[in-house]
Amino acid sequence: MTQTNDDVIENISADLSRRTFLYSLGALALAGCGGGLAGGDPGASSTAGGAARQGGKPPGTFVHPGLLHTNADFTRMAAKYTTSPWSGSWNLLINNSHTNLSYTARPVAIVYRGNDGVHSQNYSLLYNDVAAAYACALRWKVSGNTAYADKAVEIMNAWSAMLTAIGGSSDAALAAGIYGYEFANAAEIMRGYSGWAAADFTRFQNMMLNVFYPINHDFLIRHNGTEITHYWANWDLCALASILAISVLCDDQAKWDEAINYLKGETGNGGIGQAVYFLHPGYLGQWQETGRDQGHTSLGIALLGAICEMAWNQGEDLYGHDNNRFLAGAEYVAKSNLLQSGTTYYTVPYVRYNNIDNVNQTGLSTVGQGDPRPCWALVYNHYVNRKGLAAPYSKLWAQNVEGGGGNYGSSSGGYDQLGYGTLTCTLDPIASGAAPSGLTAYTMGGAVVLSWWGSAYATGYTVKRATTPGGPYTTVASGITDLLTYSDSGLAAGTYYYVVSATTPAGTTADSNEAKAVVGVQLHTLLAFDESSGGTAADASGQGHPGTLVGGAIWVPGKKNNAVSLNGSTGYVSLPAGIMSDVGDATIACWVYWNASQSWARVFDFGSGTGHYMMLTARAGGTGPARFAMTVNGYSNEQVINSNAALPVGQWVHLAVTLSGSTGRLYVNGVQTGVNTGMFLAPFRLQNTSRNWIGRSQFNDPYFNGKIDEFRIYRGALGATEVAALMTA
Repeated sequence: MTQTNDDVIENISADLSRRTFLYSLGALALAGCGGGLAGGDPGASSTAGGAARQGGKPPGTFVHPGLLHTNADFTRMAAKYTTSPWSGSWNLLINNSHTNLSYTARPVAIVYRGNDGVHSQNYSLLYNDVAAAYACALRWKVSGNTAYADKAVEIMNAWSAMLTAIGGSSDAALAAGIYGYEFANAAEIMRGYSGWAAADFTRFQNMMLNVFYPINHDFLIRHNGTEITHYWANWDLCALASILAISVLCDDQAKWDEAINYLKGETGNGGIGQAVYFLHPGYLGQWQETGRDQGHTSLGIALLGAICEMAWNQGEDLYGHDNNRFLAGAEYVAKSNLLQSGTTYYTVPYVRYNNIDNVNQTGLSTVGQGDPRPCWALVYNHYVNRKGLAAPYSKLWAQNVEGGGGNYGSSSGGYDQLGYGTLTCTLDPIASGAAPSGLTAYTMGGAVVLSWWGSAYATGYTVKRATTPGGPYTTVASGITDLLTYSDSGLAAGTYYYVVSATTPAGTTADSNEAKAVVGVQLHTLLAFDESSGGTAADASGQGHPGTLVGGAIWVPGKKNNAVSLNGSTGYVSLPAGIMSDVGDATIACWVYWNASQSWARVFDFGSGTGHYMMLTARAGGTGPARFAMTVNGYSNEQVINSNAALPVGQWVHLAVTLSGSTGRLYVNGVQTGVNTGMFLAPFRLQNTSRNWIGRSQFNDPYFNGKIDEFRIYRGALGATEVAALMTA
């Protein structure tokens, strides 16, 4: 925050896609290859070093074959490939020139992707041979004809004996990522084949470790020297897919942890929570590249889908991570690319996206809308036929559009996915759907907004409400089909409990999980700071949200009784993790005494690093006003409420921020000094924030120098009269 947007933009203004570089193991001296990523969110939890993961594979153990396909998958394919719909995809495979036994590999020592002004691009040699190796390996596993196994081995041996580097422009990172994960998948199918000599398999592993992985790793930790949001999600996902695939192929736990931690993190655009940028009601997850074009958006689904499947086959459920967030993204992308009738596409909601380069996208791009990409069979079959969930738009793509899939080229000419999804991914229909699940309830603009995941075969949904946990419930809405959301408005102040059931041909399902919502204003946290000793500030609200004094924060006389004094260099107050993870409409208020004016000093800053936070600064910039801001993808996309001046120094000032639906207000001494009526964020969208601080910034900004008293958080937005009343409370 001490560096302005203009400063950052100037630093990265060069056209990086034209930057020349050459990657090889000898050219890169990578410290800590295979370990946890440097520069990650310092507040995020880590599983590096082999720590156990909830629901994940045991550390150090890998299932083989265990990338996109397992032995059980091959058994199913072998039993099904002569029957519909598998047979259509099989016919595409055997009629593809890449599975011709006369196919000849064309390896080179250096692959170039992107114009470096010196060398001609030749990466088509690599992607065609990768496609051939995979297709021949797949044909062998399904048919049992070892001639295709030998052809796959021949291709992979040719490349592992020749390739030493991948170069060109920055696009070389795309080649190393996409063809890295695809090549690793071909090799994983062939591992253990008696016709592949152990020494040759080891040589192939070394090629993946020494040529592909260093490029993948270097991109994730440096992003070619740019700010982390400069590159689109697909760049990260290419690298992550390759690292994850290489980790399994090479039984490398450190590389596995590197990829999984990044995917679950909140920093890079390839993290699942960043790639699926914004969850609209009904779990339509706006993809990070939606405002760019639809070709790259659907590529994101192909890449993250492959990542999720590879992780699933090792016991790690990225599909279900963060309440099926990937499914939310897939359904959004599928819906926005499907024709509703005639030449009219379905409409989807959209919120603004802006990155560090001020690529301000205010609407869904129609460039490439409706173009097919063979990735939907995987999405549909996992969520519907494995899990029994509803995925109506992914289903339409998989059943009516994909048609089996082969190898489709992207706009840049490369084979971006392996294809043949109908053959490899199609499962028998699930017998019955799961009960509705993942129900959430948030109060926004005074109404309770519900969203849930549906059930396969459901024909409608019923929403029920109670005033006590566990019921009895009263039906408030029924016959809901699409979208799976309901807004319960006009409620009296109080606490409400909701469940949802589905109507199916087999009858009514069990109820979903129960979700709780508070309507009206309810005290959430009250740190009166009336203590005189110790390091804990009690939460007088009774909700169990105490503050911890850190770094020399001390008790002093305050506005009301005592207050906490912060020294401007090390002192702050830390609040519990996830303190506002279930709060929609909100009020945050406190008394502030500022000793000395400093740019960007925080009154409070709740977040998980420099990408996810909401903060109130006493002065924005050198001469700026007091400012409240909230973001989920870095300061370039902040939603801001500016006051009319910086806070005064040397006197007690009362501050309050209220958030209600799309309107945020900032009050100074009971008077509204700023308003923003176009806010689409709310505290719960920051999720489980781990760095919730009074007096300290997520950035390397000055600590607050002064005193804080009567720090309050409310569920619900106080009105102007109620805010003014806090000054005398």
